[in-house]
Amino acid sequence: MDASPRKPRLTIAQIFNMSFGFFGIQFGFALQNGNASRILTTFGANVEHLSWFWLAAPLTGMIVQPLIGYYSDRTWTSLGRRRPYFLAGSILASAALLLMPNAQIMAAILPPLYIGAGILMVMDASFNVAMEPFRALVADLLPSDQRTLGFSVQTCLIGLGAVIGSWLPYILAEYFNASKVGVAGSPIPDNVTYSFYAGAFVFLIAILWTVVTTKEFPPDTEYLKKETEKKHKGLTQIISDFAGMPKTMKQLGLVQFFSWFALFSMWVFSTSAVATHVYGLSPDDHESVAFNDAGNWVGIIFGVYNGVSAIYALLLPAIAAKIGRKRTHSLSLIAGGIGLISIYFIHDYHLLIWSMVGVGMAWASILAMPYAILGGAIPPQKMGIYMGVFNFFITLPQIINGIIGGPIVKYLYGSQAIYSIVMAGVFLLVAAFCVRFVDDVDDPVTAKK
Repeated sequence: MDASPRKPRLTIAQIFNMSFGFFGIQFGFALQNGNASRILTTFGANVEHLSWFWLAAPLTGMIVQPLIGYYSDRTWTSLGRRRPYFLAGSILASAALLLMPNAQIMAAILPPLYIGAGILMVMDASFNVAMEPFRALVADLLPSDQRTLGFSVQTCLIGLGAVIGSWLPYILAEYFNASKVGVAGSPIPDNVTYSFYAGAFVFLIAILWTVVTTKEFPPDTEYLKKETEKKHKGLTQIISDFAGMPKTMKQLGLVQFFSWFALFSMWVFSTSAVATHVYGLSPDDHESVAFNDAGNWVGIIFGVYNGVSAIYALLLPAIAAKIGRKRTHSLSLIAGGIGLISIYFIHDYHLLIWSMVGVGMAWASILAMPYAILGGAIPPQKMGIYMGVFNFFITLPQIINGIIGGPIVKYLYGSQAIYSIVMAGVFLLVAAFCVRFVDDVDDPVTAKK
């Protein structure tokens, strides 16, 4: 089904252009991942409540991505099928990035903590509007033999954007003398605030680059198919497609569950874990210079794992060609699990960089290999909807973690966030084991076995 003449082989430059918007998406996403917990903590959130505030992200993703996938399959405008959606998402996301560190401005309406949580929800919904069509765009335009390359280039750009986004607060504080401690009336440090402003600009410009440089295939039989499916409404069709999802998607769902449960723990609890376990701070210390130093260093190590993922993503096609996509993904997840577990044994914050090497390998593979495997199992005319439905296996584990993660940290781990990081490492190892049960229907290596 990928041999259609509508899918000619693309040049590296064309693949780069169609994926460049993800550079901006991940720039903003990295700022959110590295700083949202710090911002919410500064506004008054307790460590055991952080996962509840972060529920906004997967809840909005669970709702938004399947709907965007469904309607983008059935959209054709002068901008194409997918581009209108990620352009609209980029505008909304940029606005949310500008507002997030300034939640105190609206304190007359609600406490800044709740304003910040609301903006986090809007931000993540906007990220999802922009993100899902990019996954479908790669599958839309690339033939099967270039699909792994396409998702790998996309992952490389994701890594590069995340490195800059993660490191920017530290760079502004250490090299441009931006304040790293808030003041009365403006509790968020200047280095964080200015980073979010930069993120809003980069997000929008990167999306515009892809919109301007990439053309989509005009609809033919797919567009006519839309007319015969008018009796189906969005939600009804999504439920129908979810029930009839391909077997490979179901198998990958279990892998995704453990992978994203682990990632959510890492994003939510890393700042608290590093501050208390590595820096030796009190769990109640939220405003000191040392706490903000710990938060800035978490940005650095998050940048490291994203930098590793950018490099490792370029190697994934060659590795997968040698040992298959399944084994590549499994080994990468094992590296990530070992990396997270190793944090428990570290008390010199510089050594955390080495832990992030394994995490970066896992992150690159999580962003590329499941989609490369899945692309061969999805009907082309339903690429958008199934890429959106697949997001259930990303958002559901985060929602479950968001509900139970905080109480687990408080009551089972005695408010010691480091144990949540160790648990995340174990879950990545479980995900690696589950990969062996996935059918990769068009993997030339596994097909020989």
